[in-house]
Amino acid sequence: MGPLNGIRILEIAGIGPGPFCAMMLADQGADVLRIDRKSAAGQGSQFDVLNRGRRSVAVDLKNPAGVELVLDLVTHADGLIEGFRPGVMERLGLGPEVCHERNAKLVYGRMTGWGQDGTIAHSAGHDINYIALSGVLGSIGRDDSGPVPPLNLVGDFGGGGMMLAYGMVCGLLEAKRSGQGQVIDAAMTDGSALLMAAIFGLRSAGIWQSERGVNLLDTGAHFYDVYQCADGEWVSIGSIEPQFYALLLEKTGLSEDPDFRDRQRDSKIWPELSKRLRGVFRQKTRSEWCEIMEGSDVCFAPVLNMDEALAHPHNVSRNTFVEVGGVRQPGPSPRFDRTPASVPTPPPKAGEHNREALVDWGISEDAIDGLEADGAL
Repeated sequence: MGPLNGIRILEIAGIGPGPFCAMMLADQGADVLRIDRKSAAGQGSQFDVLNRGRRSVAVDLKNPAGVELVLDLVTHADGLIEGFRPGVMERLGLGPEVCHERNAKLVYGRMTGWGQDGTIAHSAGHDINYIALSGVLGSIGRDDSGPVPPLNLVGDFGGGGMMLAYGMVCGLLEAKRSGQGQVIDAAMTDGSALLMAAIFGLRSAGIWQSERGVNLLDTGAHFYDVYQCADGEWVSIGSIEPQFYALLLEKTGLSEDPDFRDRQRDSKIWPELSKRLRGVFRQKTRSEWCEIMEGSDVCFAPVLNMDEALAHPHNVSRNTFVEVGGVRQPGPSPRFDRTPASVPTPPPKAGEHNREALVDWGISEDAIDGLEADGAL
């Protein structure tokens, strides 16, 4: 059932971080009702993983009757999430003020790239632009190359949808105490900047350089990097602490080398030590290095592709990946021992649950008939 069982969330359909937030809430048991566009009715597939675990109603939000339906649903909701540019929901007649007139306890979550205000709040953008502005993108990459976009994990998902999910749960907890809802302004620039909090702290302390690829965690250090093996595959090393570093030297046969043994923290020699370690790791295949290091305290893991990750014994033992509608995908996270999440239901087609879901949310059969006759559904 999940710890959010009994919580009702309206999701105004969007792309990327909004659906990811809704997926996270639904994974943990919230009843999330997705409001899709009427024009999208019948669309969707089992591969729309971010849409799993919830039902869909297809509504014409340009039809006054469709807008009124959403406002009726607001009276039954604990929260609402939307991911449009600032002002769009207000123009639809579904802005926070109108919704709070219907339900003062509603937690209204807004997901944007730049935020609800600011000098470029109304500009278009994508994950890569938001993490560029927050200082994240410029910090990722090697010293001899340009910035490396980390897929869209940091802006859309980590600093966006996940931050909004956290904000929604915070808002829902506060609303239970105060009896009042509020608006959550979740911006991917803000969220991705927050993910860099520790790095900004190190920068202020003078122990993190602005240049890429010369620092402890950005491939500057020889003991925190990826290395190619004899078979062309890769392994990851994260031997930061002295005891783990000592074990790395033991496993690689470098324990007696004074350059490695005595100069772990000497960043001036890191590039040369990285070069030498690259030569060591190229002497064996990834499988051979796994035999030597995996499961030890070196802080080691093979770099797996997605197919390999699905099959790795550790992931299999924990059921890290589940099958939903015939599609292998990551399961709900985190895990709760007393109120565990169920395996999610497959993603719906837009409008698949018009009548069923609306009845469950308190809309009468007669009202649904009228909405269909008006063309709002």
